[in-house]
Amino acid sequence: MSDHSDLNQRPDYDEVLQRIADYVLDTPIDSRDALDTARLCLMDTLGCGMLALRFPECVKHLGPIVPGTVVPLGARVPGTSHVLDPVQAAWNIGCLIRWLDYNDCWLAAEWGHPSDNLGALLAVSDHLSQRRVAQGEAPFTVRELLEAMVKAHEIQGVMALENSFNRVGLDHVVLVKLASTALSAKMMGASREQLLAALSQVFADGQALRTYRHAPNAGSRKSWAAGDASARGVRLADISMRGEMGIPGVLSAPQWGFFDVSFSHFNRDLSLKPEAERRFRLEQPFASYVMENVLFKISFPAEFHAQTACEAAVRLHPEVKERLERISRIRIRTHESAIRIISKRGALANAADRDHCLQYMVAVPLAFGDLRAEHYEDEFAAQPIIDQLREKMEVVEEPRFSREYLEADKRSIANAVQVFFDDGSSTEEIVVEYPIGHRRRRAEGAPLLEAKFAANLATRFPRGRSEEILALFRDPARLEAMPVHRFVELFVG
Repeated sequence: MSDHSDLNQRPDYDEVLQRIADYVLDTPIDSRDALDTARLCLMDTLGCGMLALRFPECVKHLGPIVPGTVVPLGARVPGTSHVLDPVQAAWNIGCLIRWLDYNDCWLAAEWGHPSDNLGALLAVSDHLSQRRVAQGEAPFTVRELLEAMVKAHEIQGVMALENSFNRVGLDHVVLVKLASTALSAKMMGASREQLLAALSQVFADGQALRTYRHAPNAGSRKSWAAGDASARGVRLADISMRGEMGIPGVLSAPQWGFFDVSFSHFNRDLSLKPEAERRFRLEQPFASYVMENVLFKISFPAEFHAQTACEAAVRLHPEVKERLERISRIRIRTHESAIRIISKRGALANAADRDHCLQYMVAVPLAFGDLRAEHYEDEFAAQPIIDQLREKMEVVEEPRFSREYLEADKRSIANAVQVFFDDGSSTEEIVVEYPIGHRRRRAEGAPLLEAKFAANLATRFPRGRSEEILALFRDPARLEAMPVHRFVELFVG
C-alpha cells in the first residue's frame, strides 16, 4: 500500500518561516556594535565592488538586458552610469560585490558572504527612496539600510550555524536569496502574510548546486551566483507584494517539500532517516550576533578558509624567497572545512579555480610576498615556481583547528605553515589562529579596512570624490541621517 496521503488540508506556515518573518517585522536593532560594524561592512562591500570594475570579465556582465535601457527612478549601479530596475540592479551590484571574493565572510556548518545581500538592499532602497521623494514622502535613510543589513546578515548567518547545505550539494546562495527576499519585502512594506508568502517562494525554487565552486568544475559562476540570488530575492518579494499566494508547507510537506526533496543528506530511503535530520536546526534566536561577529577580508582577496595560511606564508617569505629551489616539502596544517572546500591538486583552469585552491594561495605569497587579485589571472599564474611549490605541499587536518572552528566562543580559522629544505633544515612553523578580519582583531583591523576602502575608491574616483566619501564614513551620525538615494549618488560613475 502507498503511504501517500491525499488529505488536502492547508497547513500553517512552517515554523522557521514564521520565526524569520517575526524577526524582520518586529525586532528593533539597537546594538551600537552591530550598527558600527554594519557601517564598516557597507564601506568594505562597496569598495570591493569598485575594485571589481577593473576586471573586464566582471564588467561584461553589467548593464541592462536590453542595451541602452534607462529606468525612470531606477536603481543606480555604483561605479557605473547604469540606471536599472531593482531586480537587474541587484544582479549587477551583487556581481560586483562578489567578483573578487574579497567581501566579508561567515563560517559555520554552512559558509557564505552575508554582505552579498547588499545587492538587493541597496537596489531596493535606492529605487524606493527616489520614488518616495517623488511622491512627497520621506526617503529611506542610511540608518535604515544599516538596520536592514544587520537583519540580512543575521538571517543568513544564524541559518548557517547548524544547517549545512553544502553537505547535500547545495550552494550557500540559497541563504542570500532567503535574506534578500525577507528584507526586500520588508522595505517594500510587506504585511506578515506577504512576507511569509515571499519566504515560502524561496524554497519552492530549485536551488543552485555547489559544483561550480569545486573541482573539476570550479569557474566564474561562483562570482555572479550571489548577484543572481539577491536579484531573485527582489523578484520574489515583488511577486508577493503583488498578491501572489504563499506555499505554507513548502519545507515540511511529505515527499514534495524542501526537506524531503533537497535536505535529506543523500539518504533517499527517507523511512530510514530520522525526521530531525531533515529539518533546520535553529537553536539561537535572531538578534544581531552575526553582524557583530562577521569576518572581514582585509589582507587578501582569497577564500576565507585560507586567510590565515596566506598570512603565515607572507611571514615566511623573507626566509624562503632566496631558497625556493631548495624547498623539499611544505606542510600545511589546517581545519576540516578548508580541506573539504579548497584543498586542490592538479591543473587549475582559471582565476576562479585558483582563488579556491589553498595550495595556490599559499604558494604565491611564499614566493612573492603578497597575494592580490591580479595574481589569479592567467599571465601571472603561468610562472612555473607556483606549481612547483604546489606539488611539494602536504595538507593535513589538525583536529584542534577543526574543533575550535565551530566553537561559539572562538570561531577560529586557523592554519599553520612550515617549509622544509633539501639540506634537512626547516623554517619555524608559523601558526595563525585568527585572521586580521576576525572580531578578536577588530581594533587592529578597522584602520586597515579603511585603508583598503581608500585604495579601492582610488581605482574608480578622483581624489576629491574619494576624500568626500571617506569623510562621510568617518562621521557615523551624518552618514546614518543621509537619504539612501543621495548616498548612492556619491558612487555614480
